[in-house]
Amino acid sequence: MEPVTLTTGRLVLRTVGPQDTDAVYAACQDPDIQRWTTIPSPYLREHARGFTEQMVPAGWADDSMATFGLFLPAGDLVGMLGVTMISLGVGEIGFWCAKEHRGHGYVTEAAVAVARWAFTDRAIDRLEWRAEVGNTASRAVARRAGFTVEGTLRSAINNKGTRRDAWIGSLLPSDLALPSTAPYLPPRP
Repeated sequence: MEPVTLTTGRLVLRTVGPQDTDAVYAACQDPDIQRWTTIPSPYLREHARGFTEQMVPAGWADDSMATFGLFLPAGDLVGMLGVTMISLGVGEIGFWCAKEHRGHGYVTEAAVAVARWAFTDRAIDRLEWRAEVGNTASRAVARRAGFTVEGTLRSAINNKGTRRDAWIGSLLPSDLALPSTAPYLPPRP
């Protein structure tokens, strides 16, 4: 699939490339990003280069992962957000925000925009969010974006060689007043 560009009221969401390697490298020096995500630690320039020049383009090309850089109109990198296909009609969303841009609602804004795109253009009927138990910032973003936190999965994340429990949540098209590609039959009360 060809990369797409989305816009929100404050952001431009676009794929990243070699021109963004330095910004990704700088943002990923933040200990919180290294702690709560599965990026390598220490995060080297070669990791940023592999991400922007190989991983992101490959994900778009084989339709396995749609990764968006979150940019202010002036060009500053705010964060990253990706949707990885995990099964037919199901994607998993993941994101991080650069330290200097936290607390402004940018990632929530981007998550809602990308979810709308995934539901309407990608035939996704369930978007899952997972975060290591304790990552309250990620959980707050997911909740503000409309995700329903469904519970805790034991030993569900492998972060740097250590199994960790994860919170899981979901967002359905109906949560955003959008139709699904397949009917959904919730359990009866």
